[in-house]
Parts: sequence; C-alpha cells; structure tokens
Amino acid sequence: MSSPNFHNIIATLEEEYGPPRPPKVTDPFGMILWENVAYLVDDERRDVAFAALKKRIGLTAEKILAARDKDLLEVAALGGMLPPMRVEKLRRIAQITTTRFKGDLRPVLKLPLKQAMRALKIYPGIADAGAEKILLFSGTLPVLALESNGLRVLVRLGYGEESKNYSAMYRSAQRAAEPEIPPDCAWLTKAHQLLRQHGRELCKTNRPLCHQCPLTRCCRFYQGR
Repeated sequence: MSSPNFHNIIATLEEEYGPPRPPKVTDPFGMILWENVAYLVDDERRDVAFAALKKRIGLTAEKILAARDKDLLEVAALGGMLPPMRVEKLRRIAQITTTRFKGDLRPVLKLPLKQAMRALKIYPGIADAGAEKILLFSGTLPVLALESNGLRVLVRLGYGEESKNYSAMYRSAQRAAEPEIPPDCAWLTKAHQLLRQHGRELCKTNRPLCHQCPLTRCCRFYQGR
C-alpha cells in the first residue's frame, strides 16, 4: 500500500470525473437557503426547489418574509418531505437576517473567523461543516470543508480516524490532511466537490464499489478488506 498524497488524490479524482463545475451558489444567504429549501433529496431535486424559490419568491429576506404561505409551501413541496417545516425554516432564516444583520449577510464574511462562524451557525441546518463550506465557497477562508460523503472518503483513505462522534471524526480528518492543504479557496472548493462526488458514486456507505475505484493503492479501507 502506498501512502496517500492529498494532491495526487484530488488529481486522480479529477481525471476520473472531470473538472467539477463552479458552485451555483456562493453568497452566504443563498447557500443557507439552498441547504434548507429541500430535505433528503438529491442535488437535482434540490436545484429545482431552489430555482423555484428564486423565480417565484426571490432570494432576499424581505421577499421571503413578504411571500404568502401558499407560495412558499408550493416551493417547499418541490424539495421533498415535511414542506411546512421547511417553510418555517425559510421564514426563520429571513427573520434572523433581517433582525440581526439588517437584511444582508455578506458583512458577516468580514468578521474575525470565530465571530463569523458563530454568526453563521445561528441559522437552521448550519453547523461547523456548513459554516466552513460557506466561508470556503464564498472565497473567504481556504479551509478543507467536508460534507459526509467527502469525509467518509478521506477517513477510508487514512486521513483521521473513524468515530461515532461525527464532529471528532471531521476534525481528525482535517488535522491529518492539514499539512498537505494549500491556502487556495478555488482548489479546496474543487477538492470538496470531487471528494463528495466520489463518496456518492463509488465510495458509498454500504457496498462501496472498490473494484471501480482509482484510489485503491493508497486506501486503508480497501487494503484492510
């Protein structure tokens, strides 16, 4: 088994899947809406719900607060189960943005890191990983932000240790990869997208398709099998 190299891993995944498209949403308020407009659905259906929110309601706190419940409910219904719960979340997101940030979340990006993270985590559905993703995709902070699929890939490759405590596992993977991480938001955004795609398509939670994986030479999980 060869030792994993983060740059080589990302280069291999880019060769496998092709260069990822730039994220469709990179402003902080939009990303929070994108996370909350749908629930337990694939990206395609989430995109449909988000596009409907943009077209029918508008992507500002003011327009969401002024929207009729009926219209918000129809948009939320496009994004999976429990649409009334998500209407409530959308209203709450808009209310927080209006009362605490004067309707504009962008100045939060200029705050010191701890303050910015704390402000973003006020919102529903946004924990440490989500806040870091917002800071990364907005070009504010070059951090290895991971979601569950990407985290699973890194841990299986040997970065960090698997744990029932998601936060502990997340931080252990970040610490393990940190010496190999360039301070480049664009590159780290690409790494986030490729690791996520690999986790969704091949390195699945159950029955991973290891026989198709281009990373088996440096994968601790595969060698252990």
